[in-house]
Amino acid sequence: MEKTPKSLRLHIALMGRVNSGKSSFLNLITGQDISITSEQEGTTTDVVEKNQELLPLGPVTWLDTAGLGDATELGEKRLAKTAAAFDRSDIVILVCEGNKIGEYEEKIIAEAAERKLPLIKIFNKADMYPSEGGGISVVSTDKGSRDKILNQLKAELIKVCPEDFINTPAVLGDLAPEHSQIVMIVPIDFEAPKGRLIMPQVQAVRDGLDHNQIVTVVKENDYVRALENMKTQPALVVCDSQVVDFMVEKTPKNIPCTTFSILFARLKGDIIKLVEGAAAISRLQDGDKVLIAESCTHHAVEDDIGRVKIPRWLTAKTGKKLEINHVAGHDFPADLADYKLVVQCGGCMHNRREILSRINKCESLNVPITNYGVCISELKGVLERVLQPFPQALKKYQTMKKAA
Repeated sequence: MEKTPKSLRLHIALMGRVNSGKSSFLNLITGQDISITSEQEGTTTDVVEKNQELLPLGPVTWLDTAGLGDATELGEKRLAKTAAAFDRSDIVILVCEGNKIGEYEEKIIAEAAERKLPLIKIFNKADMYPSEGGGISVVSTDKGSRDKILNQLKAELIKVCPEDFINTPAVLGDLAPEHSQIVMIVPIDFEAPKGRLIMPQVQAVRDGLDHNQIVTVVKENDYVRALENMKTQPALVVCDSQVVDFMVEKTPKNIPCTTFSILFARLKGDIIKLVEGAAAISRLQDGDKVLIAESCTHHAVEDDIGRVKIPRWLTAKTGKKLEINHVAGHDFPADLADYKLVVQCGGCMHNRREILSRINKCESLNVPITNYGVCISELKGVLERVLQPFPQALKKYQTMKKAA
């Protein structure tokens, strides 16, 4: 369970006013003292994360947030963290004192409704504030009630759990028939973890195997030899974006091909919106600001894809002097209005809702957003070719090219 990537977990945010008992409720549900509890206001400072295997739902990540109405010196900063937790949440659990719904609770209910996030009400401190209907009555300090409350909570979670979590979309399994051959071109560069493949490659391999496909993994210098040795042509070829031009050159035109990052454009976000965003590259002018957003907080290597290669390729393609900024992890600017383009990484370390939230933020401000794979393929002039496995996205791209 602990090895399940956070990006594949159901993210559940605990929200409510200060001292409503969110942390005590988390401790009850997990059966552990995860969060510090106190009668003093503002005990929870940053968002506390806890992973749990919550069968039958599977692996979840709890987000214990600072309470609304925090009047302490650091209250404003804590509440900013709480607000940002909405971007990462699949479900919101509103913890109340009894069934009291006041100003703070209404704010959370309204924000969840605006974002179309399912919300479950917990009527905490039920021994002090008896309540009925519309929520789960809880006494978080009563450890003996854990099994009963946990079963009630699971029943509610199953009712509201997002469909895309229950029916996890395929990475690539639906792009080729069962028992067909899929070739994956995997360069081994300085950013690859020693002795392992990077996460998108591992997930793609596993998804192919789960769909009863025959997966062949090769380095780029053995790709042509692998094709020559196959008795039948592969149904799909997938590569790392950094060798996409090589793959397109060496792959027969009748064989569909794409990149791992473009697979993740569909898996994690909205591939059509990300393809639309790529059109902004040709419109960039001197002095325009571009934001590159990475999920990872890794130490950048000498030829880092996000901090070195993409900026270099953007400058070479456009011939413009661009102002390129970077953010990493869960950081994402609240004010994007000055940016002419956002380039999001594949998002393998984020859940789908967080990437969709970023896409929606950009769309609301008319800021184009694309992702690494779509961007790199456009910069190298091969985007139309690698969208071949995705008919709707390909049609959108072709329509855009005609309009241009």
